[in-house]
Amino acid sequence: MSTLNKIYHDRVRAGDIHADPAQESVLPILEDIRHHLETTRQKKRGILGGLFHKPEETPMGLYLWGGVGRGKSFLMDLFVDNIAIEGKRRVHFHAFMQEVHAGMHEARQQGVDDALAPVAAEIARDVRLFAFDEMQITDITDAMIVGRLFELLMEAGVVIVTTSNRTPDDLYKDGLNRQLFLPFIDLLKARMAVHELISPNDYRQNRLEGEQVYFTPPNAEARAAVNAIWTDLTGGQAKPHTITVKGRDVILPAFHNGVARAGFHDLCGAMLGPGDYLAIAETVKVLILDNIPALSRSNFNEAKRFVTLIDALYEARVRLIASAAAQPEMLYIEGAGSFEFERTASRLREMQDKDWGRDTD
Repeated sequence: MSTLNKIYHDRVRAGDIHADPAQESVLPILEDIRHHLETTRQKKRGILGGLFHKPEETPMGLYLWGGVGRGKSFLMDLFVDNIAIEGKRRVHFHAFMQEVHAGMHEARQQGVDDALAPVAAEIARDVRLFAFDEMQITDITDAMIVGRLFELLMEAGVVIVTTSNRTPDDLYKDGLNRQLFLPFIDLLKARMAVHELISPNDYRQNRLEGEQVYFTPPNAEARAAVNAIWTDLTGGQAKPHTITVKGRDVILPAFHNGVARAGFHDLCGAMLGPGDYLAIAETVKVLILDNIPALSRSNFNEAKRFVTLIDALYEARVRLIASAAAQPEMLYIEGAGSFEFERTASRLREMQDKDWGRDTD
């Protein structure tokens, strides 16, 4: 059977990827986890009472962190796609936490006192390997849940591999009651190998290097160009993604590995506010926004939301790819708010620069 190292270099030789020593340094860690899971059987577990007994020789998981676009998600997919076991699951961390909240709500409806226990039990019953992409903790509720959840899963023998843009010590940094979250950080460092992916290459950005990212008018030619970028960034794999903001759902129509796509009216025609746009900017690294119309007094509310959205994307240095009715300076030329839009137009111009969105941490 091919090792991950061989599979990786086969793809290099095929021209699919470029060899990267930083990525290659992660392969032995993933190969050890893969070998263990493929060569050991899962210990049969009972429900709840007998479930959380740690099986023998459970390997450590992996916490892989580093800058945006360095290939963390690619390595995770390479690993998950090439491990021959049943009971493996790969999911975006935010999407998973929404499932957990829904499961806990259902458990409470049934009168369960400890609503997290049956959720963890159901996961551990079916899963040996859990791969989480883009782990970040920004919500106090999630911070309180995730520590105990990971502990239950690990004690049940579930191996966890996760990616993040932050070192474990910076998770939930400056968050409310963070001291209550610190034992979880200690758990991560004790039960998972922590590896920083240090690479000078930003592959997500490099894919857009020198590429046009603002298209006007939004005709068939523009749609074809945007579709080509979308396919290149996502491989054509995308699903709707829901972000929960203060109990409300904000839906991105298409999302994959930090790349999202939505129409102008999906994000600016809906009753969304600054908190929603900030949550979107925290979740996505690249946003494709289709069909920005001409703005005027006739769509004043939508224009205001668009300004707020661009501000959030700009501050978070999210890469924006857009199709629009006009160049930024000509999008909003009459009506209340047109003067203030000059700043937004300037930001839209700046965000077209080839260096925009590079990780500067």
